[in-house]
Amino acid sequence: MKASAFSYVRPTSIAGVLGLLATHGDRAKVLSGGQSLMPAMNLRLISPDLVVDIGALAELRGITVSGDVIRIGALARHIDVLNSREIAAHAPLLTEAVAHVAHPAIRNRGTLGGSLAHADPAAELPACMLALDATIIARGRDGERRIAAADFFQGIFQTALTTDELLVAVELPAAKGQSAYFFDEFSRRHGDYALAGLAAQALIKDGILLDLRLAFFAVGDRPVLAKAANTLVGVPVTPKRLSEALAVLAKELDPHTDQQATASMRKHFAGVLLARCVSTLLARPELSANGRAA
Repeated sequence: MKASAFSYVRPTSIAGVLGLLATHGDRAKVLSGGQSLMPAMNLRLISPDLVVDIGALAELRGITVSGDVIRIGALARHIDVLNSREIAAHAPLLTEAVAHVAHPAIRNRGTLGGSLAHADPAAELPACMLALDATIIARGRDGERRIAAADFFQGIFQTALTTDELLVAVELPAAKGQSAYFFDEFSRRHGDYALAGLAAQALIKDGILLDLRLAFFAVGDRPVLAKAANTLVGVPVTPKRLSEALAVLAKELDPHTDQQATASMRKHFAGVLLARCVSTLLARPELSANGRAA
């Protein structure tokens, strides 16, 4: 199939984009890398009247570090994030995760902002935003709005963006000296959509988790910042304690069943990932066995 007829425009300023979005509302779609939008249009899952190509907006590119804040422009491509020394030094979780996004051809064109605005619940990068406590920056004709990642993702392909707003950047706190991270996912093949995945960021001192953010993906209608993490923070992690965390996780996740995996399979995978995560972060390989019994 091919897309329905549509009009196309390539503005040269953010103001021009915002004017078009204000005029056309939900009849317009923003094109950044096009790796999700164009297949959806070709399958006629969506049929916008107007496609607004933001590829000419140089101010939406770039990765900068200022003090303790990393700012990534919405048009930063996945390959830019993967190759960024700044990201590797200050947000290595993101470097690890981007390597799992689809395949090189997709990473060469797809953008960070496009992935976040698309809000696929099986995608890696939205979960990373939760784990890293990111702030999403949106701009409308009335000015900028700063949205916590925890409030940004609102359902399958749904975000807090209004139809007249443009995602322009993401800001992340730079990793601290005692920070550690974990990323892993289950998929049928590398590059396929995840059946379940976990992005985690932690602070560790003397073998104790001082802070832990567990962001699961592909186990619900949006990335899930798991409350099970609270069970593991500030206390020695014993096998019993980890089993308690796994029980909390099983109750709070509500995965779906589809042709790729059943809900129970996704929930089991999530438990395995949690055990692997804690085992890896604390360098305690014996704890990973808990997940296999989850």
